[in-house]
Formats: sequence, C-alpha cells, structure tokens
Amino acid sequence: MSEGFTHLTADLVGAAANQLRDPALLSGLLIAAASAAGLSPVGAPLVRRLSSDGVTGLVLVDGCHMLFHTFPDRELLLLDVLTPSAHDGRRALDVFARRLAPREVHSEQRERG
Repeated sequence: MSEGFTHLTADLVGAAANQLRDPALLSGLLIAAASAAGLSPVGAPLVRRLSSDGVTGLVLVDGCHMLFHTFPDRELLLLDVLTPSAHDGRRALDVFARRLAPREVHSEQRERG
C-alpha cells in the first residue's frame, strides 16, 4: 500500500509587490522550499511572468508538486504544496514566508488519498 499525501494551501498577504514580480527570486524560492521540505525536484522550476503583471511557477517534486501565483497589485501570493505524507509542506511555506515577509499568512493543510 502506498503512502498518502498532504495538501497545503496558503495565502501570503501583504508581501512587497516588487518581490511578487521577480521571476528569478520566486524560482529560487521554489527550489529552496522543496529542499526545506525534503523533496527532490524532477526538473527545473517552470516560472513565467504573466500579462497581468503577476508571476506563476511550478516545480514537480517526488510525484507531487509545488506551485504559486502572484498578484502584485494585491500584495498576494497563493501557494499550493502537495507532498507525500512523510514530508512536511509547512517547511516549504516557511521558506516563502521568511523571504517575502508578508503581513499575514493564512494556510490550510489536509490529508489526501
């Protein structure tokens, strides 16, 4: 029987808009967050600047994923972390929260599968 999964979602509110527009910074955060959670990326992060002024990014990790969407005009980053249950997605969230220093972090974590 295979292990289950943990799904963490978070809203980071009040982050600096200039950081939320920076694809290089956010790509680095995906890599650092995966490492902090003990996950191995299966390739380089895919990070794109959007026409709406935001950035979106995805990294596939150990059969799961980490992704984000930014909304600089709202000082908002939405984070989605799906991990095998043996890993702690909150460690990935901590990397984003420490570096972006949002005013508020709202998160929810659920067991999946």
